[in-house]
Amino acid sequence: MPIWKKNLVVCWFGMFATGIGMSQIAPVLPLYIRHLGVTHEAAIAQLSGIAFGSTFILSAIFSPIWGSVADKFGRKPMLLRASLGMAVVIGCMGFAPNVAVLIGLRLLQGVITGYSTACTTLIATQTDQEHAGWALGTLSTANIAGSLIGPLIGGFLSEHFGLQNVFFMTGSLMMVSFFTTLFFVKESFKRTDKKVRHAKDIWNQIPEKGLTVTLFVTAFILTIALYSVEPVVTVFMGHLTSSSHLALLSGLAFSASGLANIIAAPRLGKLSDRIGAHKVMVMMLFTAGLLFIPQGFVTAPWQLIALRFLFGLTAGGLMPSVNIMIRKITPAALTGRVFGFSMSAMYLGVFGGSVFGGQIAAWLSIRAVFFVTAALLLMNGLWVYWRVYRQVNAQAIRIQHLNEER
Repeated sequence: MPIWKKNLVVCWFGMFATGIGMSQIAPVLPLYIRHLGVTHEAAIAQLSGIAFGSTFILSAIFSPIWGSVADKFGRKPMLLRASLGMAVVIGCMGFAPNVAVLIGLRLLQGVITGYSTACTTLIATQTDQEHAGWALGTLSTANIAGSLIGPLIGGFLSEHFGLQNVFFMTGSLMMVSFFTTLFFVKESFKRTDKKVRHAKDIWNQIPEKGLTVTLFVTAFILTIALYSVEPVVTVFMGHLTSSSHLALLSGLAFSASGLANIIAAPRLGKLSDRIGAHKVMVMMLFTAGLLFIPQGFVTAPWQLIALRFLFGLTAGGLMPSVNIMIRKITPAALTGRVFGFSMSAMYLGVFGGSVFGGQIAAWLSIRAVFFVTAALLLMNGLWVYWRVYRQVNAQAIRIQHLNEER
C-alpha cells in the first residue's frame, strides 16, 4: 500500500476524532455549566455561547499560524502537537471546578488547533495528481462528519455515562489518535522555502490571488450552510411533531447530512479527478442551494431528515473540490499556510453559521433560515461560475490552442 494511503487512514481517524472533540460539547455545554453551579437561565445561555464560540474564533486565528509552522518543520510534528494537546485539554475539562476554568480550557483548545490543517496539507502534498480528488474527498468527510455527528454523540454519552465522562472519553479518543499518528504516519519532509516570514510575503507569492479568495469565501459560505440550522433544528422538529422522541429525531436530522457526506465525498472526489474540480463545485453549489428551499416547506420530520441527507450528498463534493483547486494553484512551499487560511474560513463559518441561523430565526422565522441559506449558496454558485468555472475553462482552451500550434 502506498504511504499516502496509510497516512490517509490515520489522518481520517484523527480528523474525525478532532471534529467530534470540537463539536460534541454543543448539547452538553449548558448542562455542564449548570452542573458547575450557574443556575440563572440567561447566564447559562450567555456563558454557553461564549464557551462554544470562543474556541472557533481562536481556531480561525491560529490555523494559519500552525500552517506556517508546518511548512517550516513538517506536518507530522503538527499532528502530534495538536492531537496530544487536545487530548490533555479536553480531558482536563472534565475536572473544571468552575465556569471560568472551563472557558479558559475552551480558549486553549482553540489555540492548539491545527490537526485538520496539517492532515489536509500532508495528504495534498503526498498524493499524486491522479488520486488527489479521491484522497481529499475521503479526508474531507472526516472533519465534517465528526462535527455533525459530534452533538449526537455528546448527547448520548452525557445521558448514559455522565457529563464529565464526555470529556474523558473524547480526550481518550484524541490520545489514541496521537499514538496512531506517532507510529503509523510517515513523512519525508524537506523544507523548500526559508524566506517567507510575513503574511504579506505569502500573499505576494500566491499566483492566483482572486481565485484563492473566491475559494476561501466558498469554504466559509459552505460551512455557514452546514451549521445555520444547528441552533434551530430541535425547535423546528418540535413544530413538526409532538413525538416523545424529539431528541432522537433531531439527532437524526443532524446526522443525516454527515452520513451522506461520508458516502458521497470520495465518489465526487473521483468525479473531480475525471471532469475537473471546478465543474463539480459549480454543480454542487447550485444543487445544494436548491435543496435548501424545500426544507423550509416540510410538514413532517421524515421529510426534513430525507432532505438533509440529500443536501449532505451534494455538500460532499464541495470541500474536496475547494481543496483540490487550492492544491493546484498554490506553490508547494506555501501549501500549509494557504490550507491554514482555508481552515480559518471554515472555523469562522461554524461560528458564523450558528449565530446566523439563530438570528434569522429570531428576527424572521425558523423556516426563513432555510430560504436565506439557499440564497447564499445560489449567489455563491453564480460567483464561483463567473470567477472560477469560466476562468479555468478559458485557461484550458488557451493551453489546448498552444498545444495544437506546436
